[in-house]
Amino acid sequence: MTDRLSLYNGALRECQERKLASLSENREPRRLLDDVWNAGDGILRYVLQAKQWNFGRRTIELAADTAVEPAFGYTYAFAQPDDFLRTCKLCDDERMKSPLLDYQVENGYWYADIDPIYLTYTSNDADYGADYSKWPPNFTLWVETHMASLVVGSITGAKTDRNDLLKLAKMRLQTAASTDAMEGPTEFPPTGSWVRSRRGRFNSRRDDRGSRSRLIG
Repeated sequence: MTDRLSLYNGALRECQERKLASLSENREPRRLLDDVWNAGDGILRYVLQAKQWNFGRRTIELAADTAVEPAFGYTYAFAQPDDFLRTCKLCDDERMKSPLLDYQVENGYWYADIDPIYLTYTSNDADYGADYSKWPPNFTLWVETHMASLVVGSITGAKTDRNDLLKLAKMRLQTAASTDAMEGPTEFPPTGSWVRSRRGRFNSRRDDRGSRSRLIG
């Protein structure tokens, strides 16, 4: 089972260091890993933002924030959710098939001219990205290796150990991302305006021919 202690011990294994019995054990490797875990916005935020992980995705309908009235430009403002880390899709339909192309992002809000909008995003909620039980093995291994690369120099004092682990972490990130990508459905890029225009003219000509045929008949 993956949890914070198992991630610490996985990182120490990569450093060839003895594992911890608990998260309160009075040892320097634990303190180093605590610093890594809590640095900046936290290690969880960093690793979940690295890619658009399928296991951390959440899809919601967003209604405009009635407390925010844009002074000009777009009509509606939509606040980013508290557990938001990274946008995967922003659409104007609930099936997430029609990408929203005309919008702006600013200071924790999306601005658009339609309401509601639909969002798929990477979430660090405890029921989504931060649920360790949902983490694939390849992702867990990458997180452990990444954490190890941040502390191994302080543990062993060898710069070469850090360089080796940095290379290994990069490879394991690529492997985890490739495996995760295969779990999602096949997706196609949105149809461009030129193609849509061509299709519209073709359909119009076809409708015209059908109307003439009916009139002749």
